[in-house]
Amino acid sequence: MTAVVQQAVRTLRAGGLILYPTDTVWGIGCDATNAVAVMKIFALKRRADSRSLIVLMSGIAMLRRHVAQLPDVAVCLIETATTPLTIIYPQAQNLAENIPAADGSVAVRLVRHPFCEQLIQTFGKPIVSTSANLSGQPSPAGFADIAEEIRRGCDLTVPPSHEGAPTCRPSSIIKIIRP
Repeated sequence: MTAVVQQAVRTLRAGGLILYPTDTVWGIGCDATNAVAVMKIFALKRRADSRSLIVLMSGIAMLRRHVAQLPDVAVCLIETATTPLTIIYPQAQNLAENIPAADGSVAVRLVRHPFCEQLIQTFGKPIVSTSANLSGQPSPAGFADIAEEIRRGCDLTVPPSHEGAPTCRPSSIIKIIRP
């Protein structure tokens, strides 16, 4: 896995897009601190740039660097979740300016997938995770269901052998209203 992780990290650092497995569905990812790379994702998916994207992080320490306030209830939810959970936090920080929603919030999932964990820890920064489909189309159930246009539009495709056991469903989403 290390060689593939290193390739993916080089691609992310160069502002490229990766096609990779997550703990939910296959995703298109990029450096969540690089606004130009984020725009490439919107263009590839044919998605309005006014729509928010989910950001994957490796743990609480990384999360604290990218949200202004981390409520105790969020930590409790993260620690007790048994299925993939995305939490929308009210105040994003230290991310590309086109990541937060219009209200400044950001959707974050702390990933529990061996490949993703190693990738984010090695990269040292959060990465975007959006389903590997064109906007308005169903999320792919597996690698074989990813449209050729999406495959061609990414700079690196992680081999399907790193897929693991994704849920093949999007994560649950909870919004934190007050910190």
